[in-house]
Amino acid sequence: MHIVESLKMAVSTLTANKTRSTLTMLGIVIGNASVIAMVGIGQGAQKLAQDQFESLGPNVLFIVPGSEEARRTTFDVPKTLVLEDAEAIAKQVPTIKEVAPQINSNQLITYRDRNTNDLVVGVTPEFLTVRSFAVTQGRFITDIDLKRNNRIIILGAEIADKLFPQQNPLGKQVRIKNISFEVVGVMEEKGTFLGTNQDTNVYIPLTTMANQIIGNTSPYGTMVSFIAVTARTESDIRAAKFQIKNLLRLRHKIVGEDDFNVRTQKDILDIVGTVTNGLTVLLAAIAGISLIVGGIGVMNIMLVSVTERTQEIGLRKAVGAKETDILVQFLIEATILAAVGGMIGTGIGIGTVLGIGLVSPLPTAVSPVAILVAVGVSGGIGLFFGVFPAKRAAKLDPIVALRSI
Repeated sequence: MHIVESLKMAVSTLTANKTRSTLTMLGIVIGNASVIAMVGIGQGAQKLAQDQFESLGPNVLFIVPGSEEARRTTFDVPKTLVLEDAEAIAKQVPTIKEVAPQINSNQLITYRDRNTNDLVVGVTPEFLTVRSFAVTQGRFITDIDLKRNNRIIILGAEIADKLFPQQNPLGKQVRIKNISFEVVGVMEEKGTFLGTNQDTNVYIPLTTMANQIIGNTSPYGTMVSFIAVTARTESDIRAAKFQIKNLLRLRHKIVGEDDFNVRTQKDILDIVGTVTNGLTVLLAAIAGISLIVGGIGVMNIMLVSVTERTQEIGLRKAVGAKETDILVQFLIEATILAAVGGMIGTGIGIGTVLGIGLVSPLPTAVSPVAILVAVGVSGGIGLFFGVFPAKRAAKLDPIVALRSI
């Protein structure tokens, strides 16, 4: 039989049983939609993380306290970095352009009857350029503020709106630990970074933070939460990392494992990429189970169809149809069910990803590879699971089939 005639007959047979055909395709539809949506969400999460890390600033390295083992096995961040380490890096590492140590502490911030518990960050003037932040109102911290331990504060964009709705916050006094701070600036909106809203942070001079808010918590000097530095050029990043590690090992008199860790943007992105890729594969694998279930559904319905169409098969064989004609006929029907279900599922999957992109900060990322793989796999599943029913139909004895008429 000509392939076009087989195709027309397959379409006619499937449309004659619309409800059954639709329900048969449902598993394939759900499987395809799930795979494409899960892969899209995973890739969107990876792109979001990459964009956020790139927004940290060009050529940035982070020196964090504690060894990898210590940070994994304890809830308390080790106190192994001090302000003097940052000063030594700025003076003695030639590949470094700027150094920005900072001290972080959650504190209650109060203005009249309004209060909020948010992150107070003690920083130096270099913070703006190293971390690619900007001030929209007023000014930022200066060297004079550091020397004098000035009680000034710069508010994040969101916390400024929260404490001073429809007001100009500049010149106002807010309190932290019953100490008054004058608002001298408001930061530009920065957004969320790894689930942390940076627009709710407030910034005060690092010396003021150390001496008046948290006190001296390290016997070796002014303890800092971490140190951010910028390399002079992208090509200097590797050398800068090596030089910083050597300098700190000398300063800390380290013989064995380092009590600090130097991380570049690429290091962090590689870690995040590994995690997001693993999650994407896991989600796609779970969603792929739906395709297998859908394929089994196709086989089940095709077996029922073979039983119902025993007379038709007998008549076709009696008038000269070959086993290959019957085999091709049923394979085409199974493949059409899977392919159409795959296309519908693809549309739903793409729509889901685009919808998530509209209502969330997740970048829209529809993978053409995922679409091709999902549709190809669904068609292949239809072909694979349609083989057994098709062979069963092709092997029917026409005499036995005709007896049932």
